[in-house]
Amino acid sequence: MRQEQIWDADTAERYDSPGTGMFAAEVLEPTVNRLAELADGGPALEFAIGTGRVAVPLAERGVPVTGVELSLPMIEQLRTKVDEKAIPVVVGDMATVRAPGTYSLVYLVYNTISNLLTQAEQVECFRNAARHLTPGGRFVIELWVPELRRLPPGQQATVWQAEPGYIGLDTYDVLRQHVVSHHFRFDEEGRRARLDRSPHRYIWPAELDLMARLAGFEPESRHADWTGAEFTAESRSHVSVYRIPEAQGVLPK
Repeated sequence: MRQEQIWDADTAERYDSPGTGMFAAEVLEPTVNRLAELADGGPALEFAIGTGRVAVPLAERGVPVTGVELSLPMIEQLRTKVDEKAIPVVVGDMATVRAPGTYSLVYLVYNTISNLLTQAEQVECFRNAARHLTPGGRFVIELWVPELRRLPPGQQATVWQAEPGYIGLDTYDVLRQHVVSHHFRFDEEGRRARLDRSPHRYIWPAELDLMARLAGFEPESRHADWTGAEFTAESRSHVSVYRIPEAQGVLPK
């Protein structure tokens, strides 16, 4: 299941849910506020920009944003909101493609680094972020914590969300650190459901920190969410900030 197959035209058309879910104001506003603060007056680069859920409001805050995106249908959906001049987008893989210029901030939101299905690709994503950053620049990742403690012995699946009209469950392959997310969305009568699936490679926070060090980053902070809540053993996700040392600067191509 390739990423291009997952993020197709049908998915792009259904991706946005204005005012609800990950598009809800209580989700978006803290995200944009924190990223604007971390950009520190400089330009930002979003890996896997998608339909511009975060990039559009961040640009409206006055932060110049450029995007990298593999899916042409997702870019087409973004273009219904802003043009190329407002938010330029480079088509390609976030682990390898090079955007023009340098940035004070590179960011990856909503678990997107886990779309890269090997450890090697994830490490290359860190290195690619480092190549784009100015001295002192930051790389920010929002990522969930693998919920293996909730996985009963001998079982491969956990239900992580259940609400009227929707059930989300994950199936784990612990040998390869792979998980497939299953999204069941029911019709109004509750009799039929649409199933969408997406594969991921989950990353432990300590493994993420090692990837950062391999790419020349230093850890700066980790919180449980975009508001700065404390990260604890019970946290289900985290926002981790890494920084290129001032003396190091942009890594060579």
